[in-house]
Amino acid sequence: MRVLVTGGAGFIGSHLCERLLAEGADTAIIDDLNGSYSPDLKRGNLECVRQAGPVRFCACDICGSERLPKIVATERPDIVVHLAGRVGVRDSVVQPLLYERVNVGGTLNLLEACRQHRVAKFIFASSSSIYGPASGVPFREDEPNLLPISPYAATKLAAEKLCYTYAHLYRIQVVCLRLFTVYGPRQRPDTWS
Repeated sequence: MRVLVTGGAGFIGSHLCERLLAEGADTAIIDDLNGSYSPDLKRGNLECVRQAGPVRFCACDICGSERLPKIVATERPDIVVHLAGRVGVRDSVVQPLLYERVNVGGTLNLLEACRQHRVAKFIFASSSSIYGPASGVPFREDEPNLLPISPYAATKLAAEKLCYTYAHLYRIQVVCLRLFTVYGPRQRPDTWS
């Protein structure tokens, strides 16, 4: 199985890549090592992944649509796991255009590259933030009244809708995972409090 992981140098992505390698998956990573937190920490995460097995790394911004399709064409993944994105509610209020560019535009670029190169499966890391205050507990996947209250949540919901659209139009098998508070070794330092 060939797997391409965006955001593979990050907290969740690096752990996933280690597991994929342990399971024998042919694994490649796309990450731009941006400064949302220390790129040195992300390089350290990549070293942990490399200790788990051979992995290919492509330094690429998913918003750079001209290079992304070439990487997907070269890697020929069976599955793309899309973990790259801007995270955090507070920062999204300060930088909403950045969040829209990365979380919506970057996801669309990746979906389009998957369509062009006939990737069969696409797994997207969404967020529990999309539920907003209108959703009752327990949360339901089929909740019709999603009212995000931050740019972060709105961009994740918009990206989910793009995933649905590509699944419908191009028969890409899509799974959207609405992650709740994720924590553990190698988590982002701004979440240590």
